[in-house]
Amino acid sequence: MRRLGSVPDPSEGCMRVLRRGDQGPAVAEVRATLAGLGLLPADPQAPPVYDAAVEHAVSTFQQQRGLITDGLVGPATYRALKDATYQLGARPLAYLVSSPVSGDDVLALQERLLELGYDAGRPNGVFGAQTEAALRTFQRDYGLTVDGICGAETVRALRQLSPRARGGSPVLLREQERVRKAGPRLRGKRIVIDPGHGGQDTGVSVGGVNEADVVWDLARRLEGKMAATGMQALLSRGPHQCPSEAERAHFANDVGGDLFLSLHSDANRSPLAQGVATFHFGTITGNTSTIGETLAGFIQRELVMRTGLKDCRTHRKTWDTLRLTKGPAVRVEIGYLTNHDDRRRLTDPSFRDVVAEGILVAVKRLYLLGQNDQPTGTFTFEDVLRHELAKAE
Repeated sequence: MRRLGSVPDPSEGCMRVLRRGDQGPAVAEVRATLAGLGLLPADPQAPPVYDAAVEHAVSTFQQQRGLITDGLVGPATYRALKDATYQLGARPLAYLVSSPVSGDDVLALQERLLELGYDAGRPNGVFGAQTEAALRTFQRDYGLTVDGICGAETVRALRQLSPRARGGSPVLLREQERVRKAGPRLRGKRIVIDPGHGGQDTGVSVGGVNEADVVWDLARRLEGKMAATGMQALLSRGPHQCPSEAERAHFANDVGGDLFLSLHSDANRSPLAQGVATFHFGTITGNTSTIGETLAGFIQRELVMRTGLKDCRTHRKTWDTLRLTKGPAVRVEIGYLTNHDDRRRLTDPSFRDVVAEGILVAVKRLYLLGQNDQPTGTFTFEDVLRHELAKAE
């Protein structure tokens, strides 16, 4: 399969986003990659034009990969296309601190190590320190050269062995055990709150209402409520900053965040689109952050019940803020600023208080593990505080 890479990488900020009507070498490479993935007919004579067929193929690929389905080749889609060209064994894999290796081959390695009982961390397709540690342990256990490099010898051994873990997901079990050990109290838990956009990036902007401002205020309200319970609430950005998705995820990892909550509002070409949706990490192979999925479900149900917003359900995605965080991560899209009613409600401070309370209660439910819980929508901020005081005694 022809691989992307001989043209400037848009993820590096060196190439503009590709869309219908564009043409040139970059489009030719995208077409070749899509053809190699079976999403376009293999035609070496096809003109290097980003036409309707390419747009449809890109949209299909994005849908398969849990990306935003817009038919454009931006940084995230470019990375995913590049990653999709690698199969396990096609190249040596190693941990590079300054420039981590990513690809479907890394994902296959992580999944295989997990099947064999080695904790390679979240299977996110990025070769990090935890993947290297698991690989070294595997190599040592099976008498291979312990170098942390997945070369031909290691690949053969990985393929020859039968899985140790059957009838359940090792990642699921580890995540559940971490939450169980953390206990039901909120005090001391470190939560990273990620208000989307920021700085000169206002996000969705309609009628003088900016997404970045709305979610910043919501984040501060949530921060205050969490601090009152004894949690350590950390904001991923300041009011005039706009880190990349990867930088936000790395911040959460660096501070040892127990949970990562990303706050956004949505937009749609149709003014009728409205409601709330939540997202958690999940791959095309079925791997998911189980605790992230559970928390997303709690947040979704609490917000729908408390606000009356339309239920747009919970979904798995591979966005960087979900993919690159070590702990469970959830992104919440609260209302559509392009919808008159949602926009009106989001500009009401009392409504944002209700949303903040709902998210806090959802986090509490996660750590309660079903014990001493109450029906959705009835658990209040005061109930949470009383529960924390009772536990302290």
